[in-house]
Amino acid sequence: MKKTFLLIAILLVTGSFAAVNAQIISESAKRKITVGVDVFTDIWMNTPDDMKLRTINQGSNVFLQYNFVLDKNNRISFGAGVGLDNHNLYSNTRIDNLKADTISFIPIADDVEYKRSKINLVTVTAPLELKFRWKSGIKVSAGIKLGYIIDSKEKYVARPDGKGVPKVNEKKKGIYQLENITFGPTLRIGYKFINIYGYYQVTKPFRLGHGPQLYPVSVGITITPF
Repeated sequence: MKKTFLLIAILLVTGSFAAVNAQIISESAKRKITVGVDVFTDIWMNTPDDMKLRTINQGSNVFLQYNFVLDKNNRISFGAGVGLDNHNLYSNTRIDNLKADTISFIPIADDVEYKRSKINLVTVTAPLELKFRWKSGIKVSAGIKLGYIIDSKEKYVARPDGKGVPKVNEKKKGIYQLENITFGPTLRIGYKFINIYGYYQVTKPFRLGHGPQLYPVSVGITITPF
């Protein structure tokens, strides 16, 4: 609940900041630099048959781009920059051994009372986008995103039933057999500083033959203060 309130507060503050910037920052400056935040859910595809996912696998991105204007009317531009992506997978499974030659997800026993089991992947990215904008405020951006995984971890939180049984809160870092390079197309369609966001990761997080060939499709919103 606290995280939900925090997310709402961030969105409200960002939205207010965007409204102020729209009046303060010149139009030419706003078109040269884009600063944005993506808030989304990951829809994980090709998961193992015995893996049950949570409905919402929340994630977030932050990015900064420099825009190269391509036409005299300042309606078409090419953006290149840097970003930081945060992807999560919540499920009823745990990784059997993070350092194994082959990564396996093992279902948690039905009689185990657990609150959360997830894996988290953090990626530094290079987003490249071709952008179109109209006088009405409508914007469309299509591009690709190259990334490199810089951090990975598994987190497990359980509240065992019974008096005197302590809470379990485990965090293990460094998942083996990851494909460090990520790649996929992106699409944004929006109005002024709010956009619908989509990302399809072509590459699989785990090396072929060394882990399940699941991959995320991200759907959410983008807020660009400028």
